[in-house]
Amino acid sequence: METKILLENGTNELEVLEFEVAGYAYGINVAKVKEIIPYQETVPVPHSHPSIEGIFMPRDTLITAIDLRNCLERGTSKPGGLFIVTNFNKLDIAFHVDSVERIHRVSWEDIIKPGATLFNEEKGITTGIVKLEGKLVIILDFEKIVTDINPETGLRVSEIDELGTRSRSDIPILIAEDSVLLNRLIVTSLKKAGYNNLTRTYNGQEAYDLITEYKDMGILKEHVQCIITDIEMPVMDGHRLIKLVKSDEATKHIPVIIFSSLVNDDMKRKGESLGANAQLSKPEIGNLVRVIDGLVGHKE
Repeated sequence: METKILLENGTNELEVLEFEVAGYAYGINVAKVKEIIPYQETVPVPHSHPSIEGIFMPRDTLITAIDLRNCLERGTSKPGGLFIVTNFNKLDIAFHVDSVERIHRVSWEDIIKPGATLFNEEKGITTGIVKLEGKLVIILDFEKIVTDINPETGLRVSEIDELGTRSRSDIPILIAEDSVLLNRLIVTSLKKAGYNNLTRTYNGQEAYDLITEYKDMGILKEHVQCIITDIEMPVMDGHRLIKLVKSDEATKHIPVIIFSSLVNDDMKRKGESLGANAQLSKPEIGNLVRVIDGLVGHKE
């Protein structure tokens, strides 16, 4: 899907595709969307998850179709509607929706992260909520939906065990990841890999506020020698964080690693233009450790 947002750098904006399921408005980051196609009949897969409608093959590409109505516990979709074909974490997946409304350009600052009063943060499938043209649109966490259906598509923490016994390191690493679950899993994995000095933040703004505070106090090196950031985050996204870090003489030397489900060719070009030192897809936690080793000089 063509999108102007991919041509811009560090604006802290995204384009949200609004769609409807069971009369409710939801949204997805356009950067995840490959195309929107009319509903096609699928071939059921025996013993598959109840939210999987089946598989189909448009243009010689095998795609799994997921019934989003079923995922949202609003019944089961009937033939008709549309498929939103997505690509993230190197997977092509179609989500069955009732209709597609329009694309909105919004700032991450306008997206509200739902609090614990709405759902369990580790189990919820909502990235954020934004008010668009007078109505609330829920932006869904499609990675979490897919991981719940098939955990093998999520963070492969078993890769850390394959690295074997490693020495310990106190090199300070700052993490910006809005998913409470993924944030915890990244920290657990890095600690297992030998990195003891980890600071957790939940969006780019929190991370940048800490960086600014440490810089002003003259203790930046003691607290931040490497940054790991997601791309999609409320308030401030990872690309904006990188732009701020790499445009400041006092911080541009700090290596920044993008660890995101959105590491495709277009996003890689954007990350490179902003100065990201490395970009990895979220399942690759073992490779993340190896990249950190190379950037900060830690040896096994």
